Amino acid sequence: MKKVWAFVLIVSCYLPAFSQDLSLFEKHYFVSNGDTLPYRLLLPENYDAAKKYPLIIFLHGSGERGNNNEAQLVHGAKLFLRDDVRKEYPAIVVFPQCAIQSSWSNMTAALDKDGKRKFNFQEAGEPTKAMALLMGLLKELPVSYFIKKKQMYAAGLSMGGMGTYELVRRNPKIFAAAIPICGGANTATARLMKKTNWWIFHGAKDNTVPPVLSQEMYDALLKEKAKVKLTIYPEANHNSWDSAFAEKDLLPWLFSQRSKK
Repeated sequence: MKKVWAFVLIVSCYLPAFSQDLSLFEKHYFVSNGDTLPYRLLLPENYDAAKKYPLIIFLHGSGERGNNNEAQLVHGAKLFLRDDVRKEYPAIVVFPQCAIQSSWSNMTAALDKDGKRKFNFQEAGEPTKAMALLMGLLKELPVSYFIKKKQMYAAGLSMGGMGTYELVRRNPKIFAAAIPICGGANTATARLMKKTNWWIFHGAKDNTVPPVLSQEMYDALLKEKAKVKLTIYPEANHNSWDSAFAEKDLLPWLFSQRSKK
């Protein structure tokens, strides 16, 4: 019984700490033409409003859609809250939340005759409502904060991995580097993304988003002479983001990238 109570005490001590950590991501809302994009924003430790910082936009997957301005922190937020990360890589980190009825990427998905999901990514066309709001937020952030324009980064997983490609494609001169995890895009759009440096991740056993989509984008970007890396985890399923977040070179690589503008 003493051991049980000791365990309960330890857990009760850590839960408030974790909750407090997540609260470091401030709640904000971007409003445009009557539509609202919830987002959470993490400022660097000892934030100095007079200093410039790198910016990271992180896009969640379809399971975290909504308007509670909380679910989008389920995957990825812990990485940026780590003490060593906050000390070594001070940055402004933004987690927007896509509405349930929308998507980051202008694509459709359907099951083929074998029951496998097939994705169709548009090469052009108007952005989704969520993407349009995100691009509006992207323009507003440098007005509210001093941002290092040569160190603007995009990342995302699953639907957010698809959105990462689209965000870069629609803003081809902004992002120094991008990290799409288990995503995909129309390979014809690779020519618009070649100025950004890429590290693509996918699980070889992914039965939600086919790994061939990442392979095809890697090949297309390579053909356009973009700087691109591809990591396929042989045993990973859809949650390849767990392995990607554990890459010891992930953040050193990301923060070493600079745009040429």
